[in-house]
Amino acid sequence: MRNTVAVLGAGIVGVSCALELQRRGHDVTIFDRVAPGRETSYGNAGVIARSSLVPFNHPGLWAMLPKLLKNNSASFRYDPLFLARNLPWALGFLSRARAGSFQETTTALDGLIRLSTKEHQRLLVEAGAAHRLRATGWLFLYRSEQGFAGTRLARDTLDKFGVSTQTLDARGVSELEPDLKPLFPRALWIKDTFSVDSPGQVVEAYAKLFVARGGRIKQTLVGGIGRSGTRDGWQITEEIGLVHEAARVVLALGPWTKEFARKSLGLSVPMAFERGYHMHYGAVGSASLGRPIYDTGGGYVLSPMEQGLRLTTGVQLAARDAPKNLAQLELAERSAREAFPLDRRLETEAWLGSRPTLPDSRPIIGECPRHPGLWLAFGHQHIGFSTGPGTAALLASMMAGEACAFDPMPFRPSRFIR
Repeated sequence: MRNTVAVLGAGIVGVSCALELQRRGHDVTIFDRVAPGRETSYGNAGVIARSSLVPFNHPGLWAMLPKLLKNNSASFRYDPLFLARNLPWALGFLSRARAGSFQETTTALDGLIRLSTKEHQRLLVEAGAAHRLRATGWLFLYRSEQGFAGTRLARDTLDKFGVSTQTLDARGVSELEPDLKPLFPRALWIKDTFSVDSPGQVVEAYAKLFVARGGRIKQTLVGGIGRSGTRDGWQITEEIGLVHEAARVVLALGPWTKEFARKSLGLSVPMAFERGYHMHYGAVGSASLGRPIYDTGGGYVLSPMEQGLRLTTGVQLAARDAPKNLAQLELAERSAREAFPLDRRLETEAWLGSRPTLPDSRPIIGECPRHPGLWLAFGHQHIGFSTGPGTAALLASMMAGEACAFDPMPFRPSRFIR
């Protein structure tokens, strides 16, 4: 049993952790109630983005607050009751919108995304899914010169960390994406960003690789975990009563971690949920996009996918399981139709997912305080797909007692869990 690991969670983070630990010689089993890549990891825009090192709680957030608090935009919505019930999280989030915290977070996320990009490229080849990868970058679009000028902090930060970008005028936008309507006087082309045409299928391919190499995936609802009778390992108890044992456990349940950790271990995790919606569309005639686009004024991302053009909305801060509120999607669709010749919706129901967010916009990666053998990997906010494989490499190095590729301290669990 000494070499056994149970990974709870079959999203991009959990599957990546399982693959990396398996590669290092561990006997790994993944537990999740659904098949790999069917929850939060399914519904994103499919970008592996160097630019995602800039957190939402940056120093410019204070100037944006009056507009955000109106609660009427496509890019940001919130449930006042949810924020009132989670006031410590909200205050903690806002308190980190300052220069010192911003510098620590951007540096940490840059290291994690760099490592993750390299690991994604390796895994895509090994999993036979390299055909899904595009190296065309993605495009930030601005509906006014004023809107572009207001992003100076973000652009300076990208320059600081060596992210390859190119500023485009209206003609440059048209040359790069000729089917966009002439709505954008400025754009920023983030060149060293990759994207995939189906993030859910990528996670599924990684999971198939894990199984092909001898790993096990148990699709079941885990009711709880606890120390084994000998206290040398852990017991994982299914809700139907079956018990499994492992020397170590990796907790990578994304937005379900908060509730699970409280019920199983009495741990308090300061987590909120960035809910997001998506819908797939056809394109009129032969119109197409060569890369994901982010309409900063319209508050949406439009990404070419295997299923069609995926329109993803901005952030909605609300309870994880609150009913759908499609106001953001309706606004985003209206803005997207102004910018691109979208055809009809390809589904009857909008997809909704919840992304787990901690007050400092950094995930927790490391061993849980007071619970030796319990390793944590969650809280990746809306950049889990960009950071999952890097999280796995970092966690596996720490579990082995090896030197890490970069400083793991900014992700230490003890900053929130004691």
